[in-house]
Formats: sequence, structure tokens, C-alpha cells
Amino acid sequence: MDWRDQGIILSTRKHGETSVILEVFTPMHGRHAGVVRGGVSRKMTPILQPGGQVDLHWRARLEEHIGSFSVEPLRSRADALSDRLALAGLNAVTALLSFALPEREPHEALYARTEPLLDLLGQNDLWPLAYLRWEMALLEDLGYGLDLDSCAVTGTTENLIYISPKSGRAVSKQGAGDWADRLLPLVPCLKGQGDSSDQAILEALYVTGYFLEHKLAASLGNRPLPEARARFVDRFSRQIVR
Repeated sequence: MDWRDQGIILSTRKHGETSVILEVFTPMHGRHAGVVRGGVSRKMTPILQPGGQVDLHWRARLEEHIGSFSVEPLRSRADALSDRLALAGLNAVTALLSFALPEREPHEALYARTEPLLDLLGQNDLWPLAYLRWEMALLEDLGYGLDLDSCAVTGTTENLIYISPKSGRAVSKQGAGDWADRLLPLVPCLKGQGDSSDQAILEALYVTGYFLEHKLAASLGNRPLPEARARFVDRFSRQIVR
């Protein structure tokens, strides 16, 4: 068995004395692992960094085996990682992909959103909003997308100011009634509208975080979300305060 693809490096862990197990996110083969012989060498270590773009050739005797990777570098994103927000953002993306994606299941649309997101690392005026939209795409791709076009109660498209924490659907001011204090805020930037200030994006990240924790993580056995996601949100919030 063998295939060729490109991918984004998610993580590595040492395997034996000289090898590593490499986990990547690829467009055609999803989240996939394999052994890289000599992965701890001085030549390979700079290549096998999270966020890096690589060309991959996977081989195994049987499809269910972990197999081995031959790896060639395509693009390094290490230059952006001297910035603390960029590093925190990269760690959040790679951790969430490792956490959420089933092994070896293609997610081409999500991959197409992830690659340009990582290309924005270090551009802190663009990154937070792009990251918010990526989290929404992650939820959508895994079956927990938000439906913000019309009120779940009345069907109206006007005065949509809440989100149902149960269904992920928008709720209007009129439709909320006595339930308003139990609903989440529909921050306009979640719909690509209104204020996209850092403060608005931060508020929207608390909303997507709710669905990541209470819908996505709950479906995966109630495992806690990766701490890297919380660290990114905390780093972003402290940057706003400054």
C-alpha cells in the first residue's frame, strides 16, 4: 500500500532511538500518522515542525498498519512563530485538528480553509477574524455548524440577536421571550456583519468555544478541549487589554 499527498504537520513524538511518529493533516487522507525514519536528525528536525507544509509518500504492507513516511519540505512557517500570538494560534489549530478529526477520513473543504489560515500567521491584524471563521468551518465540517440566517422560533430574518445553545440556530429578540437569559449572544461578526473589532471577535470566540466544548467534545466522549485553544484565547484577550 502507498500513496502520495501533501500535508500540514500537526505533531511529532519520538519513536525508538532515531525515528518519530509524524501526524499530519492531508486533503485526501485526512489526519494520518506514520513513522519517519531518522526523524530526530539535524536535517529532519527543522522540517518536522508543527504547521510546516510537506510533501508525503506513505508506505505500508497493509492499509491498517501505521506505515512509514518519506517527507520533503514544501513550506516552513517557522518565521512567524517568534510572535507569541501567532505561536498560540498555531498551537490551537494543530491541537484542535488532532483532537477533533477522525483518523484517515478526508476533510478536503476544511483543509482548504486551514492552509490559507496558517499562511496568515504573524499578521495579527487579520489572524483573529480568520481564526474565528476557521473555528466556524471546523464546527460546520464536523456536523455542528451554526445556522444564523433566520429565527428558530418565528422564522424572521430581522433582529437576530441570540443563538440557541441547544440547536445552534439564531433567535430573534421577539422569539427569545422569557428564555433570553438562557441564550448565547449572536455577535454580528459571526455572520460576517457589523463590528469586527478585537473585542467583538473575542466575544464570538466564547460562543464558538461553547459549541466546541458542549457539542463537538461531548460527541467525542466528553474529553476536555485541548488547553492550547484556551491559551490562544487568553493570549488574544491580554493583547486587547494592552
